[in-house]
Amino acid sequence: MISLADIEAAQQRIADKVRKTPVLRAAPLKTPLPGQPDFWLKLESLQIAGSFKARGASHKVATLDPMTLASGLVTASGGNHGIGVAYAGYQAGAPVRVYLPESSPAEKAATLESWGATVIRHGAVWDDANEAALRAADAEGLTYIHPFADPAVIEGQGTIGLEIVDAIPDVETVIVAIGGGGLISGVASAIKAKRPNARLIGVEPIGAPTLRESVRAAKLITLDAIQTQVGVLAPRRSAEINLEIISALADDIVLVSDAQMRDAARWLWREFGIAAELGGSAAVAALLAGQVAVNDGEIVCALVCGAGDDGIVDSGVEAR
Repeated sequence: MISLADIEAAQQRIADKVRKTPVLRAAPLKTPLPGQPDFWLKLESLQIAGSFKARGASHKVATLDPMTLASGLVTASGGNHGIGVAYAGYQAGAPVRVYLPESSPAEKAATLESWGATVIRHGAVWDDANEAALRAADAEGLTYIHPFADPAVIEGQGTIGLEIVDAIPDVETVIVAIGGGGLISGVASAIKAKRPNARLIGVEPIGAPTLRESVRAAKLITLDAIQTQVGVLAPRRSAEINLEIISALADDIVLVSDAQMRDAARWLWREFGIAAELGGSAAVAALLAGQVAVNDGEIVCALVCGAGDDGIVDSGVEAR
């Protein structure tokens, strides 16, 4: 398990490398939400490099010695983790190689290259790209940075939980998107240490319920197929460390459709002018769709975890 002391130490290590992102109270709203909670948004979409991934990657890189950094870093990503590693490597002066699945959007590859990373496309899904990254690490002596199963990465993501409690001391429910599970593992570790009675709700795509199925089976499940457009939330398999933490600390995992994430992205844009990618809007989608039961006035925080315009453009919503 990840301790509060570990996460607090991570917060100190990356204080000058990441942004303390704002928390926005959503009220007043044009249309009341189901259950009428006191609704807040944690805007990690405003993080450097566009998502929470900069936190975990920066913390992992901060733990590496200069010789290791000079040898180079490698990872596999649906896009956002790779961008976080590219940013952290750029800051540290380390060469970075990122393996992307063919399904990853072209703009993710362009952003990676803008931070100086070498991009290689491999395979249909993240799991395929990850196998190639691991082979490269073994063959070439590169340091592999796992997107969700590395304790240092999880500790970095956990700093979001510290910021949520600092900004909303009485928070009762926190809703977090799940891909491989690194984000919710870190956030849950921090929230439950600071606010033991708060609920932690994870959100996965209907077409990629990797961790919900694993938690229910009490063992890691490998999905036969991925049936979602939201590649950043769609590994076929998680990892033992994430399953252990999520099984112990998450109160529930709910599922949302791609259409519900798209509706949430449109709502965030129209209501607040927030441009969130589909995966970044998953936590909000769960609330809007009534997948999370809340009480009148319950203090709820949904994490908007990644910026982008795929939900806006695909929905035909013109940018203001």
